[in-house]
Amino acid sequence: MKYYRWFSFFAILAILLVSCSPTPGNGFSFGRGPTPTLPSPQATITHAPDAQAAMSAFLEAWKLEDYATMYSMLSTVSQDTISQEDFATRYREAMNTMSLSEMEAEVLSALTNPFTAQVAFHVTYHTVLAGDLERDMVARLSLENGQWRLQWDDGLILPELLGGNKLAMDYRVPARGDIYDRDGNPIASQTEAVALGIVPGQINPKQEVTLLSELSKLTGIHPDEIANRYASAAPDWYIPIGEATAEDAQRLLNMNLGGLFTTPYQARYYFKNGIAPQTVGYVISVPAEELEDYQRRGYGGNERVGYSGLEKWGEPYLSGTHGGTLYAVNPDGQIITRLAQSDPKPAASLYLTINENLQLQAQEAIKGFSGAVVVLERDTGRVLAIASSPSFDPNLFEPTNPNNVLLPDLLNDPNQPLVNRATQGQYPLGSVFKIITTSAALASGLYTADTLYDCQYDFVELPDRILHDWTWEHCQNEIKASQTTDNPLTEESCPTRPSGTLTLTEGLMRSCNPYFWHIGLDLYSSQRTTDVTNMARAFGLGQATGIGQIAEATGQINDPTDAVQAVNQAIGQGSILVTPLQVATFFAALGNGGTLYRPQIIERIQPVDGDPISVFKPEARSTLPLSPEYLQVLQEAMTAVISNPRGTANFRLRGFRIPAAGKTGTAESGSGKPHAWFAGYTMASEDTGLPDIAVAVILENAGEGSDYAAPVFRRVVESYYYGSPQALYWFESSFGVTRTPTPLGGIPTRTPKPDKP
Repeated sequence: MKYYRWFSFFAILAILLVSCSPTPGNGFSFGRGPTPTLPSPQATITHAPDAQAAMSAFLEAWKLEDYATMYSMLSTVSQDTISQEDFATRYREAMNTMSLSEMEAEVLSALTNPFTAQVAFHVTYHTVLAGDLERDMVARLSLENGQWRLQWDDGLILPELLGGNKLAMDYRVPARGDIYDRDGNPIASQTEAVALGIVPGQINPKQEVTLLSELSKLTGIHPDEIANRYASAAPDWYIPIGEATAEDAQRLLNMNLGGLFTTPYQARYYFKNGIAPQTVGYVISVPAEELEDYQRRGYGGNERVGYSGLEKWGEPYLSGTHGGTLYAVNPDGQIITRLAQSDPKPAASLYLTINENLQLQAQEAIKGFSGAVVVLERDTGRVLAIASSPSFDPNLFEPTNPNNVLLPDLLNDPNQPLVNRATQGQYPLGSVFKIITTSAALASGLYTADTLYDCQYDFVELPDRILHDWTWEHCQNEIKASQTTDNPLTEESCPTRPSGTLTLTEGLMRSCNPYFWHIGLDLYSSQRTTDVTNMARAFGLGQATGIGQIAEATGQINDPTDAVQAVNQAIGQGSILVTPLQVATFFAALGNGGTLYRPQIIERIQPVDGDPISVFKPEARSTLPLSPEYLQVLQEAMTAVISNPRGTANFRLRGFRIPAAGKTGTAESGSGKPHAWFAGYTMASEDTGLPDIAVAVILENAGEGSDYAAPVFRRVVESYYYGSPQALYWFESSFGVTRTPTPLGGIPTRTPKPDKP
């Protein structure tokens, strides 16, 4: 039986071997029919996705704070648990609270299974207040549709946040630093202040003059302007006037003057109702749209921060170094653990180059006008005064100040008092530009100081138009004014006659328009088309002065494209635009021998303890491209503008005893009266012991520079050397009444009467 079984096995095996024997050309053949051919086997390899690469992509998106991309990489279950908006909010709140400045992250290792993975990674948070926070964490991933997705929870931000915990920062903020003038007089400080106002119905008529006088002393507002504010007010209205320190206000309160109302408040206080307010700036609450940015810089969000001017530029110094303690808290707000702590450091104070008295005198000198005054220390570039009018009271930005009710009027004022006209105002320079045209003429070699020109009423060298000198315009005004008299004038009998034959030096002294039109046309026709504009750029026009700490415009200097443009530019008209700061800068260079200094307004930055962080140092930008000989020609002409009886400023500056040089300018504004310019410098250091100064004055739509800007120049210079102005303006009845003042906010506004303290 056993033998039979083995026989059967081998018989079957033999049959199978015969049946499967190969057939030539056909591979294996099964049975007796044609043998089919099988394809060669192909191997397909499917790689498992890389979990580390997926995690790296998530971390890269995190570094960029691209929360939308991060959310797209979460697992379906995680996305069902938290919305994209809440997901982004969790991260932003954590990053803001810890004051994140930068984040670093790297993948350490990965453990991968067919459908799940665990990736270890390291995160370093560089923060402003909490230092460096470093954590090693593990992310769990799941494979969905061939892609790794994160199984997210709060612990992937910080392990301490697992379970819905959050971060909380206890901020410690140092007192804000002060701002002082060069002599240590306060300009802005954190102090107890008092809002001053008047209730007209409670004024004692016998005390009214005293009330107005005392309020004027405290606020710097002229008594007439204070009276104008309540002239049409109801008896029970509260009329805001200004602010004072608690100490100064107490002296006034002790006088028991009827009608006076005072309200104390604690805040950032700007002395004298604003000393150079457009330049110093002001503080406000952190704007909502900038809150996250400030939180990343270590702010809690309830601080007052610099919003314009030096308050904004100096924020890193004035705010000090904030400190704080970072906690992890549970959903109920209870502290779980302290994560980090830093201590605050005191703020530094700014000491400006500004001279407080000169600054206030400059502000007063142009009060009632729209315009600006810039005073530079001629030989260093220090800014001694920088006034812009109309001015404003920066204390109005303080919400706890009852006079804050005037803020909407200030913000909506069409005269734009917040604009710093000294650095941001851009104007045609008018005849002051003739200094640059003279320089280009001398440098060209086509003219000398003694080159003669016959200056008449008209300029007829252009083929299609006749241009008139300023003497012709004066004559026409005189003729018009005489028509109602018994002896009307004619051009031949006008008191204002053409200047006649002039040297180049005299042409600048007389500000002869035809002479400079001729120079502009001559240079243009001689293929020296850009001589004047290139000289203007060499004088620093058409570019920033580099003052740095405050915003400034660059002005505009365009090359002429035809003869008419060249003629207009030669007298500072056409497309030429300059700022008062630029003009003061190049006038300082004209007076100091040719050095263009960078204007600076920071004398030093002084911390509470230790050496100053920064100290003023004169910084030369460039040198005027003029030989000593040519520079002397300009200096002699500008001196003659004031001292020579035929000089354009002589009439209005008679009796002015301080040696000075300058140039008048009357620039067509395009609408209304022309802008009035005067710029100059002093030469009195040897006699006075004080550094010489350069001054630029612009009064918008005021009239002629000789009539209006030159007297302002005189007042500012006298205030510098004597401490106060020495002569009234020809158009002024008393000091401080330069124009009919417009009360802030126009007519009085009914304001709730505050409780009297």
